[in-house]
Amino acid sequence: MILGTPGSPYEYGFFEFSVKFSTEYPSKPPKVDAKTTNNGRTRFNPNIYAGGKVCLSILGTWHGELPGEEWSSAQGLESVLWSIQSLMSNDPYANEPGFEGRVTDEDKKKNDAYCAKIRHETIRIAVIQKLEAMFNIQPDGSLQKIHNGDEWGSDSSDEEEDDGKDKLKWEPFNDWQKRRFLWYYEAYLTTIETHAPKHKEGDKFETMPFEGGSNTMDGTFQYGQLGRRLLRIKEVINQETEEWAKEGKLAKQRDSSKAYGMQSQFNVVKHGQKTGGIPNIDLEIEDDNPFVWIMTYFGKPESNLDGGIFKIRISTSVRFPEEQPRVKITTPIYHHRVSKDGVLCYTPNKPEEMKNHIQMIVNTLEEECPPYDPRTIVNPETAKLFFGSADDKKKYNRSQRRSAQDSLDFGM
Repeated sequence: MILGTPGSPYEYGFFEFSVKFSTEYPSKPPKVDAKTTNNGRTRFNPNIYAGGKVCLSILGTWHGELPGEEWSSAQGLESVLWSIQSLMSNDPYANEPGFEGRVTDEDKKKNDAYCAKIRHETIRIAVIQKLEAMFNIQPDGSLQKIHNGDEWGSDSSDEEEDDGKDKLKWEPFNDWQKRRFLWYYEAYLTTIETHAPKHKEGDKFETMPFEGGSNTMDGTFQYGQLGRRLLRIKEVINQETEEWAKEGKLAKQRDSSKAYGMQSQFNVVKHGQKTGGIPNIDLEIEDDNPFVWIMTYFGKPESNLDGGIFKIRISTSVRFPEEQPRVKITTPIYHHRVSKDGVLCYTPNKPEEMKNHIQMIVNTLEEECPPYDPRTIVNPETAKLFFGSADDKKKYNRSQRRSAQDSLDFGM
């Protein structure tokens, strides 16, 4: 799975590729096929065909003109992935052989038109369609029920009542995509708000000179529909998070080994607080459910958040760690790593340890001078100030200090 390059028309899209290694690897390159193609109907790049073919000299599917472009045994999967991601640029029109040196006004217009339809289809195909398929969301927004047994192989003694239910195949990237959808939801909406006024609903995509036959990107602009579909997906993910709590409560009532394990993880963190542990926090379990933790974060002394008190809800699935916790700050906070509706963007070092999740949540809230990483921008408005000029940073600091003060009155 490759995340579309931030700032490009592929921004935050979920692009899936299959990679197959023969017995001759690494003497010969792996075989790579694109899977995000709208069932073979959409060509996302001059070098990424609707049929799935990926044209790169490093893969031996295109003959490079420069020395060193071909595959060598010194290269590996990382080189392949970097090469594919490099195709997802702001100038995809130039990836077509013979078009790379064109810089006329007409070429620029063509590239703009090409980017316009890629941008639209990235949201429609590489984001919305994928999430709708995961949840079986129908065209009218309704859900077609999926009987979801414990497909990750729970103890059968814990899940006897699941016998006879349909089992689903575990898809390793589903949770990864759901979490990032919540992170980048505002970015998707911003894209729609920015570009929808430029294209009348129903206008056809412009065909590029190198497109033809079944190897094209045809369609029409339908930004209005995309916004509604994004909102519905977000609602369904939030509903799923609440279902996690119900599943966790039931697991506790059964004395499930999963519930015991999660309670043990909570006890480890709680006990550690008595001996130093992670500073500036308190932890409780919500409604005797070990899968829902309520964390109180006390703003770090001498920071912008000093004096603030923030409530954080940590929802965990009975399928943890295959499904990672969803963290929402329920007290309004002004922070470049927190979306407008409270979703925190953080990455654990040890995904299987809840203690590490708690530590990384705190580290993320308290980071002062992180390197710029567009993958962590979940609140474009605050990030623009945080990474902006000195005056911008002052505005950011004032707003963050104000949110700490306001937190004391929230919920009273």
